[in-house]
Amino acid sequence: MADRIALITGVTGQDGSYLRELLLSRGYEVHGPAVDVTDAGAVRSAVAATRPDECYHLAAQTVVNGEEVATVQVNVSGTLHVLEALRLESPACRLFIAGSSEMFGNVDTSPQNEATPFRPRNVYGVSKLAAWQLMRVYREQHGMFACCGILYNHESPRRGEQFVTRKITRAAARIKLGLQSELALGNLEAVRDWGHARDYVRAMWLMLQQPAPDDYVIATGHGRTVQEFVEAAFAAVDLDWRPYVRVDPKFYRPLEKTPFVGDAQKARRALGWTPETTLEELVAEMVATDLQA
Repeated sequence: MADRIALITGVTGQDGSYLRELLLSRGYEVHGPAVDVTDAGAVRSAVAATRPDECYHLAAQTVVNGEEVATVQVNVSGTLHVLEALRLESPACRLFIAGSSEMFGNVDTSPQNEATPFRPRNVYGVSKLAAWQLMRVYREQHGMFACCGILYNHESPRRGEQFVTRKITRAAARIKLGLQSELALGNLEAVRDWGHARDYVRAMWLMLQQPAPDDYVIATGHGRTVQEFVEAAFAAVDLDWRPYVRVDPKFYRPLEKTPFVGDAQKARRALGWTPETTLEELVAEMVATDLQA
């Protein structure tokens, strides 16, 4: 029998799949029920049925695109339902919730750390901030072992195709194979802090192994432009990106006045966590998977 039982919401997503593999490799009994987190009764039943030692709440609405109400319902109400179910059915369970760099929003300083003020500027960021605040209430008022990882952009071959990173790596693979002729993108100077999801789920696990709960920024600490990501993707298929990439203003998003780059020194110091995958290695892995597909 497994030493520990883990419950993962959102187990079929990018992070959930890597986390499931990590926990199974460590001898956990892992449960990932297809539960609607907006249904309080269903969430409580899932917790009651599994009595987990650790719960990783990863289920979220990440792409808004006109679904503002659903985003708040899933990300805020869903988190509340998980918190309340654990309080009632498995109060000793250790909880991780997935936060986001979008909680920082309109920042004035870079890199950002746990002391940087939160100023979200979109519904997704607001919903993630509200979920974090709910988690803190349960941690402080009910003594729950609850942690939040403030996660910067993390990618993998399992990343959804609606994200620009997969758009780039799929295009590079398709252009190499003669299935596509060009790639239209927005501002190539936009900066992001990109890591590998496999590294980030390891940080999630480490948070729940600590003697006391806390919140941590999880990031590589390196800001890279979209153009650098493109260059790495086309280099992986031995092509010069410039003849194939077209800048289209319709894909433009306003540039942040301050780059979104995370300072994960606290995680390095307290958790012993460091990212193990470079951007070039991440992109090459994604492109190789897209070539096979």
